[in-house]
Amino acid sequence: MTASTARYLRLRQICLAVPDLAAAMADLEAIFGVALAYQDPHVEAWGVRNAVYPFGLSFVELVAPLHDDTAAARFVRRGAARGAYMAIFNCDDPAPYRERARSLGIRIAAELAHEGFAGIQLHPRDGRATMIEFDHTPGEEDLRGAYYPAGGTGWTRALRLDRVAALPEVELASPDAAALAAHWSRILGRPVTEDDGAPVIAVELCRMRFVPGPSEALTTLTVSVDDPAQCLARAAARGSAVDSDRIRALGGVDFRVRRWGRRRRDAERLG
Repeated sequence: MTASTARYLRLRQICLAVPDLAAAMADLEAIFGVALAYQDPHVEAWGVRNAVYPFGLSFVELVAPLHDDTAAARFVRRGAARGAYMAIFNCDDPAPYRERARSLGIRIAAELAHEGFAGIQLHPRDGRATMIEFDHTPGEEDLRGAYYPAGGTGWTRALRLDRVAALPEVELASPDAAALAAHWSRILGRPVTEDDGAPVIAVELCRMRFVPGPSEALTTLTVSVDDPAQCLARAAARGSAVDSDRIRALGGVDFRVRRWGRRRRDAERLG
C-alpha cells in the first residue's frame, strides 16, 4: 500500500503551543463552550503538559512547556502569531507515509508506539509550516471510536456538538503559497486543487487552504459554531482582539468562526 492508495487520511487534530496551559484552557472553554476530553500524563516525557478538546469530531490540543529548554518553549517564544505547533493526521497505516517522507528526503523526528497506537512525526523544518504527524489508533475508523491522543475510549462524553460542530478548514501561509501546497501534496500524497484562486488540499474532515503570508505557518482554524457573534463577544470580553469573523492570535493562531450548516449535518451523520 502507498500513501496515495490508503483507505483514509484525516486531519483530525491541531496542536497549539501556549505559554500558560490553565489560561488557554479557560479561553477555549469560555469562548467556544467546549469540554476537556483528556490530559495525557505521558507527554511530560516531552517536557510539556497538555489538554485535548473535541471540536466536533476533530480535536484541538493545547501543550505548554514545563521548562525553557524544550522544543515547545522555543516555539512559544516566537510570539503571538507563531502558528500551530503540529497538524496530526489519522490514517489506516503510518508506514507508507514514513517511506514516502524518506523518499522525499524528509527527516523522521520521532516514532510513536503505545498500546497499539503507532505514529511518526516529521521534522518540523521539513514540514515547513508546522510539524506533521501521521498516526493510527485501532478502532478509530469509527469517528466516535477509540482515539489514543484523547485517552482511548470515553472521550465522546466531552462532545458538545450543540456548540461546535466541526473544524472544516485550516489555512497555511507562505511567501510562496503554491510551492508550500505542492510540498504538502507530495508529503500527503493528495492532489492540489483550487478554490477561489487559492491552492487547496482536501482530506477527510478538513481541508487545507494555502494563502500568501510573510512567513510559513499554519495560521488559521475555521470552526463551525452555533453562534459566531456570541463567540466573538465572549472572546472580546476575555481580552482577545476580534474582527468581523475571527478571533486573533488565540494560542498562536486565528480562529475564524462561522455558523454551522452542512458541516453540522456532516458531523452528525459521521457520528
